[in-house]
Amino acid sequence: MGFKSALLRLVPRLRQFFTGQSGNVAITFALAAIPLLGAVGAAIDYSRANDAKVKLQQALDATALMLSKEAASVPSSQLQTDASSYFLAQFDPPGVQNIAINATYSSTGGSSIVLDASAAVQTTFMKIFGYNLINLRSTSTVRWGSTRLRVAMVLDNTGSMQQAGKMSALKTAAKSFLSQMQAAATSNGNVYVSIIPFSTSVNVGSVNYTQSWLTWTDYGTCNGGGGHSSNSYTQALCKAAGGNWVAYSSSKQSNWTGCITDRGATNGPTGSNYDTNVSMPAIGNSATLYPAVQYSSCPQEAMGLSYNWSAMNTLIDNMSPNGMTNQNIGLQTGWMSLVGGGPFTAPATDPAYTYKYIVVLFTDGLNTEDRWYTSQSSIDSRQTMTCSNMKAAGLTIYTVQISTDGTASSPLLQNCASDTNKYFYLTSSSQLVTTFNQIGTDITRLYVAK
Repeated sequence: MGFKSALLRLVPRLRQFFTGQSGNVAITFALAAIPLLGAVGAAIDYSRANDAKVKLQQALDATALMLSKEAASVPSSQLQTDASSYFLAQFDPPGVQNIAINATYSSTGGSSIVLDASAAVQTTFMKIFGYNLINLRSTSTVRWGSTRLRVAMVLDNTGSMQQAGKMSALKTAAKSFLSQMQAAATSNGNVYVSIIPFSTSVNVGSVNYTQSWLTWTDYGTCNGGGGHSSNSYTQALCKAAGGNWVAYSSSKQSNWTGCITDRGATNGPTGSNYDTNVSMPAIGNSATLYPAVQYSSCPQEAMGLSYNWSAMNTLIDNMSPNGMTNQNIGLQTGWMSLVGGGPFTAPATDPAYTYKYIVVLFTDGLNTEDRWYTSQSSIDSRQTMTCSNMKAAGLTIYTVQISTDGTASSPLLQNCASDTNKYFYLTSSSQLVTTFNQIGTDITRLYVAK
């Protein structure tokens, strides 16, 4: 009979003692104290057992996660031996005996490992009623291989990143993050990563100058007025600065450096919103196409989804800080890299698997200019739409803001993150590695199904 049943048996006995009308009062109270003390003692025993069960479950979950790294490659006998070793190293509370654990690995419908553990807690007070042990049992299941990860790293490469050791720290953190992604992939294709360095623009590669997803409406130079300013690289910015926009001839398209800016109408995004979504570029609808620009601070070339870890590490090493800040172009192209379209080709999905789409946005500054605006509030409003659209599409967004100059926490980035635990506000470059490792662990950990 279980512990709860024993407690239920005590209740009528207590009622009998306290409602009885015969016998000596002192004797009655003395006898009543026995089940009363037993009930209190039973509660103490139960509390100890409950604490042991919590620790048992924690040790079981941790053991399952450790075994998942080797389950597919070791014999079942070795798996069982390792299960006992890992589990007993973590679970050894006082007064617990008869500990047993069983491990079962299966590769049907993806890989999984099931652990079943049992133990018994010695009682102290319940012995009065003949119960010497409280039996415990728990299970833990880890499944993997039926889920695949597609992750976009959207990384700030603007000029301010050269300060306070931020770019160097970012490179170290990003490469550590890639190592976590690589380690999580049991085979090629389980985890794909894209890398999108951004400033005011994103570099998609000058070799693509013949592609139909480009529009050349903003490929030119700004003359006169304030147009000599380095920020007058699009028609709208040039005219706002009082300059004269001069389009380049088509013969100069082969000299393009590879940078694109926000999609949408030339004079402003209102009504199109292609700068905030991943609608496919369509010939004949220029607002859906990516404007080629000759931006003087074109960042390192982006890379679409890949598991070429060496090439990705080289890309990160080659990043260099320059230019102004437009987080939204990084987010939109990062999203496009996950689904495929325009500059990016995404690998086909397999209906036998589920896919997690994740964007990690890192920035050290507030928005300063996009294709149309130099007003932070105007750019932020575009990005707010992008973030909302991404989350509505089922993407998970992590945002990391580093402020070494006292810039306050950004409400835009807080709200863009999928939840409060996915927004990180840092004040030192030394925090970057730890933060990216935390995000990497969160992304790659195997979820425990109890």
